[in-house]
Amino acid sequence: MSVAPASTVIDLVHQAAELFSGLESRARETEARAHSLCKNALERLELAEKRIETVERERREAINKLRDASKALEEAQSRIIAVEDRLTAAEFRAQAAETDAREAKQALALVEEAIRSRLLSTSPKAGPSLGTVV
Repeated sequence: MSVAPASTVIDLVHQAAELFSGLESRARETEARAHSLCKNALERLELAEKRIETVERERREAINKLRDASKALEEAQSRIIAVEDRLTAAEFRAQAAETDAREAKQALALVEEAIRSRLLSTSPKAGPSLGTVV
């Protein structure tokens, strides 16, 4: 059985260290991107919640305005039309907020899957090549 020269072994150790360093660097970058996506998703979710609160507040205000406007029929009709328009717009904003939240959740799932697949697909390749060298 022949023994590899020390310089070859040291070179292989350095190559392995560079490989692991690169993997760690990519993992940190991926994690940073994932954190950024999560932060953005959380911000969008918080914005969506604020929009929903605004919509609910506007809806309550519209109901109060309709009660106050019940004294004059013409005035009540014009207020009802305005409230319907506001409610329609609020529903569209709520739907958009729900879509944003759903897309953010899907993006997060994709990032998590990418992280998992990258870590799982990289680790097995590194393992056997190191095993055959030693």
